[in-house]
Amino acid sequence: MATNTQDLHILFFPYMAPGHILPMINMAKLFANRGVRTTILTTPGNTSIVKPIISNSPVELALIPFPSAAAGLPEGCENLSSIPSTDLIPYFLRAVFMLSEPFDQILKELHPNVTIIDGFFPWTIEITSKLGITQLVFYGIGFFPFCLIDSIQNYKPHETLPAETKSFLVPGIPHRIEFLKTQVLDTSKINKERQEFFNKVMDADKRSCGVVMNTFYELEPDYVEHYRTVIGRRAWHIGPVSLCSEDMIKSTTTTTTTTTAADRNHECLSWLDGKEPGSVLYVCFGSLSTFLGEQILEIALGLEASNHAFILVVPKPVERDENMDWMPEGFEGRINEAKKGFVIRGWAPQLLILNHEAVGGFMTHCGWNSTLEGVCAGLPMITWPLFADQFYNEKLVVDVLKIGVAVGMKEHALKPEDRPLIHGMEIERAVNCVMGGGEEAEAMRKRARELGEMAKSAVMEDGSSYTELTRLISELSALHP
Repeated sequence: MATNTQDLHILFFPYMAPGHILPMINMAKLFANRGVRTTILTTPGNTSIVKPIISNSPVELALIPFPSAAAGLPEGCENLSSIPSTDLIPYFLRAVFMLSEPFDQILKELHPNVTIIDGFFPWTIEITSKLGITQLVFYGIGFFPFCLIDSIQNYKPHETLPAETKSFLVPGIPHRIEFLKTQVLDTSKINKERQEFFNKVMDADKRSCGVVMNTFYELEPDYVEHYRTVIGRRAWHIGPVSLCSEDMIKSTTTTTTTTTAADRNHECLSWLDGKEPGSVLYVCFGSLSTFLGEQILEIALGLEASNHAFILVVPKPVERDENMDWMPEGFEGRINEAKKGFVIRGWAPQLLILNHEAVGGFMTHCGWNSTLEGVCAGLPMITWPLFADQFYNEKLVVDVLKIGVAVGMKEHALKPEDRPLIHGMEIERAVNCVMGGGEEAEAMRKRARELGEMAKSAVMEDGSSYTELTRLISELSALHP
């Protein structure tokens, strides 16, 4: 086993977005910790994210040039989070497809015998198949959202409803899950190019050797089994990968780019040190979310009215609103004087905040990474999904795990102007439900704490994810003796 493991060389190729890069780096570290040679492939513009996290590990780094200018993007625009407008997303996708030839050349130079590829690179399957390299896929979501997506795509229950019917049940899955028609992506509005892309993703998925999932069995056991037996795909759950090593949380603090931001983040943790255990709500909507200025105003009003302490990572406003201050007049002065709130503009040390004993709840956009990080920290959540898999993740948190309260977002929309306004009163209600007293809130907190312990146990020796990673390495070693 040891000799075979040393013969393995796995190349990890994450999509150029924070929510894709970070879990795949941590995944590479997991394999490296087991003696497997691992290499992260990324573009020069993303090395500032990768290098600090792998600096004290045996994970190797390889670079692939990103054709920003050739694709019509601003020079140096190499990450989805750095795109100045959603109108440029098609240009970013064009640049990604232009990576095909350099990727082929890199594989010929590095000679990995296994690749773990982001699902958003469907064109890689042609290259790895031609070169005889085993390819596994990583999507950055869990079994639950994948099973729901599969069911909705196959049965299309929302497309056959009478016009006056507003909601539907997802058929053929272990739980009773109900959506509003407006909460799922309307495939009739997807352009031909995007639909062809999704078709290529599904085709590459079927041709790969299986899927590696950043999740743990105890979080979604019914859906692990459903994926394997009903959908019939091979999959390995090896997460939460954010728990890959003790130094991981420390390393995230080095990704801040300016001294001012670093000092501010340190100040935030010091501020938390002065709070009672479980008394602070952490509010953050991820790196890709943008909001209308009016919505940012309502968030601030709702948080202040709740009278619970909070840390607010101010969402990025849409371009038309970015030069205006959308905080209520006197807001920061009042919360500072009352020591009730702390405002962060820009990057925040999320893992350090979530795992601080003063934090008792998490308002989140329900991206899979953030959802898992909230689970690992043992926190109940306020769910505010926006697009992609986020509405599915909300259902897992609220309806299946019962560790969260929905703020009430009813529209799946990438563009902020297409979303309804969530008013301060609705935000205040959700905050009080999660952070307040009462039997229901305490039962929610208890379930969240128990799941947090399960997450930590899963990655320990003989835990479900630890054992699953051992099995995966053994299978790959057998393929490449």
